[in-house]
Amino acid sequence: MRRIFLTAAGLIALLHSYSQVIDSSSFKSRQLKIDEINLVSGYYHQEGNNAAVTGGIGSQKLTDIANVIEVKLITYDKKRRKHTINAEMGIDHYTSASSDKIDLKANSSASRADTRLYPSLSWTRENESKGTSVGAGLSYSGEYDYQSFGGNITLSAKTKNRSGEFTARFQAFIDKVNKIAPVELRTGASHDRDEPESARNTFASSFSYSQIINQQFQIMILGDIIQQNGFLSLPFYRVYFKDGSVDQETLPDNRTKIPLGIRASYFAGDKIILKGFYRFYTDNWGIRSNTANLEIPVKITPFISVSPFYRYYTQTASKYFAPYQVHTDQNLFYTSNYDLSKFSSSFLGAGVRFAPPSGVFGITHLSMIEIRYGHYSKNIDMNANIITLNIKVK
Repeated sequence: MRRIFLTAAGLIALLHSYSQVIDSSSFKSRQLKIDEINLVSGYYHQEGNNAAVTGGIGSQKLTDIANVIEVKLITYDKKRRKHTINAEMGIDHYTSASSDKIDLKANSSASRADTRLYPSLSWTRENESKGTSVGAGLSYSGEYDYQSFGGNITLSAKTKNRSGEFTARFQAFIDKVNKIAPVELRTGASHDRDEPESARNTFASSFSYSQIINQQFQIMILGDIIQQNGFLSLPFYRVYFKDGSVDQETLPDNRTKIPLGIRASYFAGDKIILKGFYRFYTDNWGIRSNTANLEIPVKITPFISVSPFYRYYTQTASKYFAPYQVHTDQNLFYTSNYDLSKFSSSFLGAGVRFAPPSGVFGITHLSMIEIRYGHYSKNIDMNANIITLNIKVK
């Protein structure tokens, strides 16, 4: 866990020496200037005994260290429209005990650890006088056996009295999956891929409407329609049948997901906010789920707040799921991935936020530091701990 804080300490030192550069006083209103920088470091550790790589049994031990930097720039054009550019770069490095079992005979294989890079770039133009905005973005995510190219378009419009806002977002992800098979199912003695790559495409339409009810109460209604097609299985996930034989996970080449949600915030005085969220989800693989989340930020002092939170989740099993050695060769589609099983989960934790008006550690532009910790647990013998550190520079 030391690495998260060492990363943050180095970033703080860098920002201290760089603080004069982001002083906006020397810029004219129409020049592109840095408005905000966000730095996020995260540490995640997981334990469990239902690894999909080994057919729904075995260790799910996994450790992931993530670092993300986001830079937000703004400018105004001749028509006084606000342009915002967000540039983001993320890097994750993980080690996974289950991935190491793609080759059951190896003491340690190349698949045991991997690094993922995920840059993105987005642009938004807001007409503040009309209350409308339009935006677009591009993204990429890549690791050893997977690449994803994404694009999105966003449109939004506020009501005449500015108390409500409608937003529509359209996204597309074009993915390439390298088919790394379990060692015993490979067609060639020296090859770990049955095919060079296979396509997976995702298209999503998201809609939301937010409304200020009064000074204390705000709500937002959300809905998505997500369509996936192509190779939706993971080729190195094993399925063991009743007769002891083994095959790769096989799932349909299309999936439709529909999540619907509502979010609400209630300001209970000057020091307490109640934030609630509920979501219902359904798809054509037979999964139905419900999510309920409550977070209560409490202001301890004018610049220190604590935010305890709790999330409860429950889902039904996919019609294609069965545990280890339960499937038969009569099944057309089959998986022993417990992410598609019936389970419930809880996520409990809290965050502490520091935002003194004079800047954190006396650094004027270091406007906020937030530390969050959460414990995640499923009722199917799986649990995880996550800690994140967020630094904001204005």
